[in-house]
Amino acid sequence: MINYETDEERAEAIKKWWKENGSSVIVGVGVGLAAIFGWRAWIDYRESVGQQASAAFERLLAATDTDTAQSALTQSKLLREEFSSTVYATLAALVQARLELEAGNLAGARGALEQAIADSPDPGLTRIAALRLTRVLIAEGDLAGAASLIAKHDKSIGFSGAFAALRGDIAAAQGRTADARAAYEQAITAGAPNPDQLHMKLADLPPAS
Repeated sequence: MINYETDEERAEAIKKWWKENGSSVIVGVGVGLAAIFGWRAWIDYRESVGQQASAAFERLLAATDTDTAQSALTQSKLLREEFSSTVYATLAALVQARLELEAGNLAGARGALEQAIADSPDPGLTRIAALRLTRVLIAEGDLAGAASLIAKHDKSIGFSGAFAALRGDIAAAQGRTADARAAYEQAITAGAPNPDQLHMKLADLPPAS
């Protein structure tokens, strides 16, 4: 540490240091402030987009109850286009798939669910979309595609029962009675939804040879 004998020497040293380093300090402070305010602006923007997407999704849900199916489908597609980076786009795709199924349009439902899986930012919603797409593929008779989709997305204990039930449906459709029975029993044990329905499917299987 340098010791200065007088206040004048200390002041002169400070002036000299500032002359040599002042520009760098100002630039550094400016960059730091820009980063702070830039980040804050980005957070505010994301919150604003999220609020707008949430409001649009609420309008979509209301439309499914009060408007025509075509009007609701149009709103779903608009929401997905305008807020594609948000979770609400995935939710809108799930709503669109349901509307397509209710209209008997399996191809439309498949397309919406495939898009939901591709764009979803949330692993849970991705698996929900995969479960629904698997059901569509089974309905279309694409059992190999359904089995492949299950193998790809059955990675969570929370969804294992539901996926096991679908594996049972595939095995039953293929005439693999023993595999279907084992899958349904696994689904029930894992706490799959609609256990009564699974018990009915078990009862409908041909007796084991």
